[in-house]
Amino acid sequence: MQAFFAEYGPEIVVKTGQHIYISLVALLLGIIVALPLGILLTRMERTSKIVISFVSALQTIPSLALLALMIPIFGIGRLPAIVALFIYSLLPILRNTYLGLHAVDSRLRDVATGMGMSNWQSIRLVELPLAMPTIMSGIHLSAVYVISWTTLASYIGAGGLGDMIFSGLYNFQPKLIFAGTIPVTLLALGVDFLLTKLQAKLTPVAFKLEEGQRGKDGAA
Repeated sequence: MQAFFAEYGPEIVVKTGQHIYISLVALLLGIIVALPLGILLTRMERTSKIVISFVSALQTIPSLALLALMIPIFGIGRLPAIVALFIYSLLPILRNTYLGLHAVDSRLRDVATGMGMSNWQSIRLVELPLAMPTIMSGIHLSAVYVISWTTLASYIGAGGLGDMIFSGLYNFQPKLIFAGTIPVTLLALGVDFLLTKLQAKLTPVAFKLEEGQRGKDGAA
């Protein structure tokens, strides 16, 4: 084990840093675009179906095909990988934001309006907090997807842990494969754990009490 880390440790650190950078930038761009768009679509019902259907169609493009499509536009390297991963990150966040806000009881919106809140205040103070568990679920899903798909970015020279995995496959070096797959797996599990905790923390207390009551009723 010590010899393994002595041989591959420095490269694992560098490739993990590249992997995190690509994944994080793509995910943040996805949140910046999909979250406001999802909010906007709840106020544009006719347009919402078209936009969500279009983003869903993008999701069906095979990952390697999408990465290949980026090369004529952006060349090779991190930029095309980030753009492709950004596209893949959109659907879970967009759909969950839209569905989460739609699930908020319309009576609560009426109460907010009756209290003199503007449309934006109602979204920010009433609807978003209630929809946050669903929104976080979408971000959670996107994050795990992006971390997994970033391994393919090595095909277009973006770097990351995929370099070690595919180099090991091409050269029949199991140690190199493990040196890439183990950190990717740990990274995905770590992000999954952290976002699960964050999602639980952002869930309104009333939701937690309701779920607890349902559990008791089911046990009874």
